[in-house]
Amino acid sequence: MIEVTLIDYISRGLDVPCFAEEPAKPPASYCIIERTGTSERNCITSATVAVQSYGGTLLEAMELNERLLKLMRRMPERGDISRCALVSSYPFNETTTKRYRFQAVYEITYFEE
Repeated sequence: MIEVTLIDYISRGLDVPCFAEEPAKPPASYCIIERTGTSERNCITSATVAVQSYGGTLLEAMELNERLLKLMRRMPERGDISRCALVSSYPFNETTTKRYRFQAVYEITYFEE
């Protein structure tokens, strides 16, 4: 699953925890991965993935998002990822919990065994 690959890649590359869902006791800074769609054509799989970067302040969330953008540019260096294209990146504050976050949406083409 692309989510497992992304959680490992982002956690290692950013040195902040990355989750598939909101943790019960969230740390000050972390990322959440959410696949929003999948397509397949000629046996090649692509997924649309949203990565939410949380920070204790707006500036921390913004800085984490910028670090994420730089990290994701290098993702095609992996053998199992052929394309990682940024679709959009924007502030996406959590209105119910009043937490600061940014969201980056990617189209990722990858190979699975």
